Amino acid sequence: MTATDRALELVKVAAEAASDKLAQEIIAYDVSEQLVITEAFVLCSAPSDRQIRSIVDEVEDQLRIQTGAKPVRREGERDGRWVLLDYADIVVHIQHEEERGYYGLERLWKDCPEIDLPENARGAERTPLDEQ
Repeated sequence: MTATDRALELVKVAAEAASDKLAQEIIAYDVSEQLVITEAFVLCSAPSDRQIRSIVDEVEDQLRIQTGAKPVRREGERDGRWVLLDYADIVVHIQHEEERGYYGLERLWKDCPEIDLPENARGAERTPLDEQ
């Protein structure tokens, strides 16, 4: 892996914050070999727009409190179905379950090394859409 220690620290804090708000299937990838604009992606999802907003707020709060990081860009807030938080070193994607299934970011980045997350930062199992 070639992501910096700073990027790995941000990934861990973001993943733990998302997990605290019950984000589902949190995955992180080291994309530093593929992209020059960022070093890592954090992907997670939730079954409702309200929960997505809660995850976004917690990720932003914890990254600011624990690391002093503030997003340089924030997209998708109005629709609340896929919010992207860009911290330059990392990008956090918080998607509605349907968008995650449709866009399949895991398939796009599966060739990149997965960043090992602590047990408390992996999130809940994804909810099958027919059970929601």
